[in-house]
Amino acid sequence: MNEDKAMTIDKDVETKILRYHFVEKWRTGTIATQLGIHHSVVDRVLAHAGLPKIERTQRASIIDPYLPFIIETLNEFPTLTAARLYEMAKQRGFIGGPSQFRQRISELRPRKQPEAYCRLKMLPGEQAQVDWGHFGHIQIEHAKRPLMAFVMVLSWSRQIFLQFYLNQQMENFLRGHVAAFEAWNGLPKVLLYDNLKSAVLERQGQAILFNPTLLDLASHYHFEPRAAAPARGNEKGRVERAIRYIRDNFFAGRHFQSLDDLNTQATAWCIGISADRRCPENTDITVKEAFLQEQPSLIALPDNPFDTREHKPVKAQKTPYIRFDLNDYSIPHSYVQKSLTVNACLKTVRIIDGDELIAEHPRSFSKGEQIENEQHISALWLAKTNAKDHRGQDRLAQASSHSQDFLQQAIERGHLLKSTINQLNQLLDDYGSAELHFALGEAIKQQSAYPAAVQQILEQRREHRQQPSPIAVSVPEKVKHYQVKAAKLSDYDKLGKQETKESEEEEKQEKCDE
Repeated sequence: MNEDKAMTIDKDVETKILRYHFVEKWRTGTIATQLGIHHSVVDRVLAHAGLPKIERTQRASIIDPYLPFIIETLNEFPTLTAARLYEMAKQRGFIGGPSQFRQRISELRPRKQPEAYCRLKMLPGEQAQVDWGHFGHIQIEHAKRPLMAFVMVLSWSRQIFLQFYLNQQMENFLRGHVAAFEAWNGLPKVLLYDNLKSAVLERQGQAILFNPTLLDLASHYHFEPRAAAPARGNEKGRVERAIRYIRDNFFAGRHFQSLDDLNTQATAWCIGISADRRCPENTDITVKEAFLQEQPSLIALPDNPFDTREHKPVKAQKTPYIRFDLNDYSIPHSYVQKSLTVNACLKTVRIIDGDELIAEHPRSFSKGEQIENEQHISALWLAKTNAKDHRGQDRLAQASSHSQDFLQQAIERGHLLKSTINQLNQLLDDYGSAELHFALGEAIKQQSAYPAAVQQILEQRREHRQQPSPIAVSVPEKVKHYQVKAAKLSDYDKLGKQETKESEEEEKQEKCDE
C-alpha cells in the first residue's frame, strides 16, 4: 500500500482482508463484520490490490423522486438549511420524516474543497514567531491584573522563550523582545507577528503600517518585522502550537507565589523540560541540541539594549504626589502643580523635572497604594511650620516696632523663638496692638524679654484702668493674620463737606420750586 493507506490501515488488518477474500472467498460485508471495520475499508484494500470496487445496489427511497429538485436547489443555495429544504420538499408532496431527510441532505450538500498547505521549511537563524497568550488573572495585593504570556519561538530549532507580564502594552511587548534576545544571546533575521496592535497599526491588502516603536526596535537590532497573512494559520503555526504546549505542559496545575516566582519557573522550564523534547525538524536531536546548532546563525546583539522604560507625562496636584499606574508616588513639595515626567521600569519609578531626577521609588503593581519617601513628607511639614512661624513674626512686626528687639533679646537669653512668637501673638489677640506695643517697650527697658513679663505689664495696666479681663475668642487662622488698613480721618471730613454742600443745593432748589 502507499504511504497514506499504510498510515490509516493496520498492516495486520490488510493481510487478513486479502486472505479472507482470496482464500476464504468471503464477501466484502462478511469480511467487514468479521474484522469489526467499515466495508469501505475493505473496498479500499481490495481496490489497491487491483480489484474493482463492488457496486452495491441501493434500495429505493421515498426521497429519490425529489433528488433532482434537492440537488438543483443546493447548487443554487449551498448554505440552505435542511429544515428549510424539508419544508420545501413537503410542499411538493414528500411524506417522509425529518431525520432521514436531514441525513440525506448532509450527503448531498456540496462541500468546499479543503485547502492544502505546504509545509514551511526554515533555515537556522532565519525566523522567529511572536505572540501573546492570555492566562487568566493574578491578584497582587489590592489589584486583580491580567496575566499575559509573551512567547517567542525560533522556527528552526523550536527553542521557546516565555515571560509573563501584567498586560500586553507596548512597553511589555518591547521588554519581551529584549529579554528573549538576551536569553538567546542573539536574534533571527525575521520576526513574524500576527496582526497585534503592538505590531500592526493598519493593513490594506499587502500594504502594512507597522507600529513606529516596533520599527525603532527593529532598527536597533537589525531584524525584519513581518505580519502573517490573515486567516493563514499555517504561517504562524509554530508559535500557536508553542502556546498550546505551554498551557498543557507548563501552566496547567502550576503553583507560584508571585509574578517573579512564575517567571523564574518559566525560565527554568524553557531551558530544561521544553528544551529536552525532540526537535520537530529533526527528531534525532533535541530542541536544545538544535538550538546550539542554530545559535551561530543568529544576529549578534548590539552593545546596548533597547530602552524599554515607560515615559509618561504627569501633573502634580496640590498634594506632593503623582499618580502612575493606579498608585501615588511622593515628590518634594516644591514641585506641586508642575508638569513632570515618569520614567519607569518593572522595578523602579523615577520622577523627572526636565533633566533633573527629583524622586525615585520601588514600583508597586497593587492598586490605591501610597508609596512615600519619608524625607518628602517631613520637609513639607517643616516648611508648613516655618511658614506659620514667619507669618506670626510678621504680624508682631506690623503690630509693634519693638517686637524685633524683644525677640532678639529673647533669643539671646535662650528662649524658644517659636514658643515666644506664639505667646506674643496670643497677647496681641487679647489686648490689642497699642497695649502690646507699650508692654514690649517696657519689657525691653526692664531687660525682661519674657512673654510672662509682657503679660504682667498688660495685666497691671488693665487693673489700673479697672477694665474687665480679656475674653478668649477663637478666630480662624486666615482671618487672624489678615491686615486691615486704617482709614484716614481726612476722607471722612471730605464726605461730611460733600453731604453739607448737597443739602444746601437741595434747599435752594426747593425755594425756587415754591
